Amino acid sequence: MPITEANHLVLVVACALVDADGRVLVAQRPAGRSMSGMWEFPGGKVEAGETPEAALVRELAEELGIDVTHDCLAPLSFASHGYEAFHLLMPLYVCRKWSGNATSREGQNLKWVFPRELYDIDMPPADIPLIAILRDTL
Repeated sequence: MPITEANHLVLVVACALVDADGRVLVAQRPAGRSMSGMWEFPGGKVEAGETPEAALVRELAEELGIDVTHDCLAPLSFASHGYEAFHLLMPLYVCRKWSGNATSREGQNLKWVFPRELYDIDMPPADIPLIAILRDTL
């Protein structure tokens, strides 16, 4: 399907933060936003002039109050998914080292889950193919 103005490309970046127990952090989309109530990997839109890594460092600081360096981000995979109004391209990084405690700064619920438990939570369609990759890698 060709990308059109009505179905434009949106570049977002996401991170699988992995704690010492091998759990991954997911955030619940707040009420009033598209796909509210679904659980997703932290991250967000890449702004004009930003690299995906810079956007992820910025988003993790804004959303979770943690500091991550570029060197601690390891690219793992990506999602390419056509939603009705846009086509999403989402690189997924893994990060095992950061400073600070991940806390909700935008009103979203957070929880740590083992990769196999990601199958049991409601996630956006673009995220679902990434579960097997995370499970097999971690």
